[in-house]
Amino acid sequence: MDECPLESRAALLESRVALPESRVAMLQGCAALLESRVPVHWNRFFIAFPIVACLLLGACGERENAAVQTPAVPPNIIYILADDLGYGDLGCYGQEKFNTPNIDRLAQEGLLFTQHYSGSTVCAPSRAALLTGMHTGHTVVRGNREVQPEGQHPIPDSTYTLAEMFRENGYATGAFGKWGLGYPGSEGDPNAQGFDTFFGYNCQRMGHHYYPHHLWYNRDSIVLEENAGKLKGRYAPELIHRETLNFIEENRENPFFLYVASIIPHAELAAPEETLQRFRGRYPPEKPYEGTDQGPQYRKGPYESQQKPRAAFAAMISILDRQVGEIMEKVRELGLEENTLIVFTSDNGPHLEGGADPDYFDSNGPLRGYKRDLYEGGIRVPMLARWPGWIPPGTRTDHISAFWDVFPTFAEILGVAPPVEMDGISFLPTLLQAGDGQEQHAYLYWEFHEQGGRQSVRKADWKAVRYEVLEHPDGPVELYDLSEDLGETQNIASDHPEVVAEMEKILREARTPSAEFRFGG
Repeated sequence: MDECPLESRAALLESRVALPESRVAMLQGCAALLESRVPVHWNRFFIAFPIVACLLLGACGERENAAVQTPAVPPNIIYILADDLGYGDLGCYGQEKFNTPNIDRLAQEGLLFTQHYSGSTVCAPSRAALLTGMHTGHTVVRGNREVQPEGQHPIPDSTYTLAEMFRENGYATGAFGKWGLGYPGSEGDPNAQGFDTFFGYNCQRMGHHYYPHHLWYNRDSIVLEENAGKLKGRYAPELIHRETLNFIEENRENPFFLYVASIIPHAELAAPEETLQRFRGRYPPEKPYEGTDQGPQYRKGPYESQQKPRAAFAAMISILDRQVGEIMEKVRELGLEENTLIVFTSDNGPHLEGGADPDYFDSNGPLRGYKRDLYEGGIRVPMLARWPGWIPPGTRTDHISAFWDVFPTFAEILGVAPPVEMDGISFLPTLLQAGDGQEQHAYLYWEFHEQGGRQSVRKADWKAVRYEVLEHPDGPVELYDLSEDLGETQNIASDHPEVVAEMEKILREARTPSAEFRFGG
């Protein structure tokens, strides 16, 4: 592990590959485009003209007068991914025990999704689904698999990622926060998967800690002397947030894709004292959590103790909310607001670790289950999108979508066709509220490789769940009608054998075998 102090960041920045020198704000039609001498990748202008629904050919012949316009220059895109934030952990989704005013403003000024799903119910496969456009029956990383001493099983070099698409189309690409898809220096390292700049935790296990001994800047280890031993001098989410804002500032003249993979509010539960004290005493009775505070595993995965876990959780959400607000303000301050799409979501449902109490906070709202479940509470997540001038403010949608839809959606915004087949479907018509041109999924599929193995499929309002797959690959399927039973309380499989048979067929056929992540019979 190469080490360098935080102060050497400037030298590292200077060594980066040069990015495009200027940005074209908005071009008025093809004439202005041809007259401009700005060097820009040509395929970024395939959507310079109105995109009519005829692009969908046979599906939309009757909508020839319903045009969907996007900017002559595709927007900056900021994708903010919270870590283990539940469906009910935001004010705009019903949270009442603490406030999230900045994130709620994304809903007030944009679009709120009521039926959006994460890629998986744990970190690594969820992020793999996001970055590859594949669900967990097809994506290359289908579970959390550790690599010692630091990192996870890598995405292969052959994988085409979302970041690579952006970089090929003239975008600066940055990832800030938690990676978890390839140990340092591996073929899955973020710098090997399309990101020009990475700052944060390579390893999601090290990402359990908010006062880590080191972070990574690209492939260099940044030692945090203020956190040596048991010291707690530098709160990592603030360091990462500072670099996130710097990336926006440094690329204000370039188109950019910014992936903000926050580690909040994942366990352990920790916040700086000046923030924590605002929440002390507000959530009695507290139940102290006794963790690992010394020994060889200290700050190597096991969570530290927390005497006020409820207060710490609320404090952490307040930090996340403030940081989202500061990202929005930075974009506004730089005059980029109308040409920047901001998306906010979470990688899976709320966790039960490190003293967390999701039932007290109603973190999964009306949903059943938590992180590691394939019931709705483990995989249905909040998603908000704001794009001034393009996404109507204060809107909401019941469109059923998932992480693997993000890649094709962003590709359509850029006006390019991904060179690989994907499970995802673009939800751009839903973003722009463009009439009835939105394609729908035949079904959504998930698999989970821990706790005996689990599978789930959603088809329209039907939801099927199968647990203990490793021991019983053809075991019984639970069936729920989400239109009548959102909380999945009544298993009605015995009443609908024909639907169960259809779901069992999908569970068999929706996946391909994986040599690395063996599953089922």
